[in-house]
Amino acid sequence: MPTWTAITTLDDKARAEALAEALEDFEPEPTGIGAFEMEDGSGLWEIGAYFEAAPDGVALDLLAAAHGARPFTMSELPETDWVAKVQRDLSPVEAGRFFVYGSHDADRVPEGCEPLLIEASMAFGTGHHGTTLGCLRALDRLAAGGFAGRSVLDLGCGTAVLAMAAARIWPGVMLASDIDAVAVEVARANVAANGLTGRVECVEAGGLDHPGLRAAAPFDLIFANILKGPLLALAPGITGALAPGGKVILSGLLNEQAAEVIAVYSGLGNRLDHHEEIGDWSTLVMSRER
Repeated sequence: MPTWTAITTLDDKARAEALAEALEDFEPEPTGIGAFEMEDGSGLWEIGAYFEAAPDGVALDLLAAAHGARPFTMSELPETDWVAKVQRDLSPVEAGRFFVYGSHDADRVPEGCEPLLIEASMAFGTGHHGTTLGCLRALDRLAAGGFAGRSVLDLGCGTAVLAMAAARIWPGVMLASDIDAVAVEVARANVAANGLTGRVECVEAGGLDHPGLRAAAPFDLIFANILKGPLLALAPGITGALAPGGKVILSGLLNEQAAEVIAVYSGLGNRLDHHEEIGDWSTLVMSRER
């Protein structure tokens, strides 16, 4: 059965979420709705819906106009075996000692690596994106250099791949948090699938606002693989949650956004240790000096 998509953009989060909510009452009823901040630095939010029957384009455009959005772009998608496509596209990823793979590639896990089983899902973080790959490489370099994280937080964890990577190489309980309830459930499922239940604790939290995170601070290492806006907004809280000499791995940044993030975190008493670019994306490793 073919699928139709309808996509538009807005420059305001509240209006984007309101439009997504309004789409829930649209006829024919969408089979899926999403509102996401675009990762190109534009500040725009993309609102999209999927339909099993062709939607009324005029009605969609009236709905978009009522929320101050551009007219929807509609398209019909060809029938696709999505399971086969995902398995084909998501080939295993090697990042230093870490090997990220799906269950369809279980027979390809090499000896001597630290395996991380991640299934394609609604949560971000399969290791294929330059940001997640950069964070795994940064973790590998830190460990190779003798750094050990006794208290680790994966902030905005998505699939929890980074918290699980830390749990593979260091003892103790790693924390993984996300503001999205779906991501937290996905993270917990991944933790169980990797045999790390009890080693990685997943919690739903907005930023650092959670009693479990406050109780565990200060952290030796914080992963923050999120977008530039949240990284800047959370900079004082992240720095305050780091132990003196603690490390923060920052990603989710376009290369041209890195200088601004470095300046803000440096102004709070953090030193830049390493900056890696993978394609259009940057990963920063910084240390708290004071």
